[in-house]
Amino acid sequence: MSEINKLLADMLKEIEQLRIGLNALSQNKTSLVDPEVIKASKKLDDALNEYARLSSKWQEPPTGQD
Repeated sequence: MSEINKLLADMLKEIEQLRIGLNALSQNKTSLVDPEVIKASKKLDDALNEYARLSSKWQEPPTGQD
């Protein structure tokens, strides 16, 4: 596995953990605008944005074949 593929795989694991944490937190809070929920949501958003940025940067260029 290339270094970038390992990095992306590790990022996906982190994203899944953040998603699970946000889901659990949101179920335990009375409001989705609770500061803890917002903080966890922002952390997940940041991780997703970074993953998208890196994965598009390292995406294979088109081969020109249909």
